[in-house]
Amino acid sequence: MKKVTALTAMLLMAPAFATERGPAIPDYPADQVASDTYVIHGPMGYPSPDNQGFMNNPAFVVTDAGVVVVDPGSSLQTGEMVLRQIREITNAPIVALLNTHVHGDHWLGNHAFRNADPQVPIYGHPNMIKGVEEGAGEQWIDIMHRSTEGATAGTEIRGPNIAVGDGDAVSFGNTTFRFHHPGPAHTTTDIMIGIPEKKVLFLADNVCNERIVGMNDGTFRGSVEVIDAALQIPAEVYVPGHGQTGGVEFVHDYRGYLDGVYSGAEEFYEQGMEPFEMKPIIEERLARFKNWTGFNEELGKHISLAVLEAEQAMFE
Repeated sequence: MKKVTALTAMLLMAPAFATERGPAIPDYPADQVASDTYVIHGPMGYPSPDNQGFMNNPAFVVTDAGVVVVDPGSSLQTGEMVLRQIREITNAPIVALLNTHVHGDHWLGNHAFRNADPQVPIYGHPNMIKGVEEGAGEQWIDIMHRSTEGATAGTEIRGPNIAVGDGDAVSFGNTTFRFHHPGPAHTTTDIMIGIPEKKVLFLADNVCNERIVGMNDGTFRGSVEVIDAALQIPAEVYVPGHGQTGGVEFVHDYRGYLDGVYSGAEEFYEQGMEPFEMKPIIEERLARFKNWTGFNEELGKHISLAVLEAEQAMFE
């Protein structure tokens, strides 16, 4: 019998590993939030084996020219689920993908749509395109794989290939998509997307509803300024990055949380307090948010980050 070396064994196993992929994600309903506009509201919380990494709000708009998809989710499997929900409503072609920022839970689902049509254009902020080119895609594939214990396996990077910035707009048939980037907020890559004809505004992770998200890549002062700019954009339907779509009330709520963290950190830093000393006071001030998903996990980290930002602001 011919001896099988370790290298030969690895080569024999390689094709199976290369085709390994995680299981399909169950279908989630597409909720109509405006005319021809749908949001698949993902589970709240962090990526896990239970949610298979699906935890954002993929959306799609049916235009006269075809379907435009916003943030198709965190994996190949999520993107395939989104595509199935689109096909429950229309057989129109997918004409564009719009990615709101560099965090992979929002855009790694591009892979499924590029599998269906390798030429479909993907729009994103220039800083996002640069970030993906510099390794953010690999980082997020690893994060999702580890967090879900392999449920997202098989996902590959398909980043944006068309850059859009503040004030840019594209039209598909009867529908205009206007991009807003007033400045750094949740990240330096964020775009909000307004549809003037429908009075809909996609806020990305700049604003979430009953969900507190990480701010490791963000700025609290910048976020408050961006939310103030968002409030000047004519809209009636607001789609958060996480949480339920709704009216303007939750936008004000999220602004209140971010401003409360930063203003408290700034105030107590000037008094010489350490983050652990100010946390109970700020927590009490923000008690109305205590039932929001992520509050307990993020508040302490947010205070520490806000203190660093306040300290830096003193030397500007």
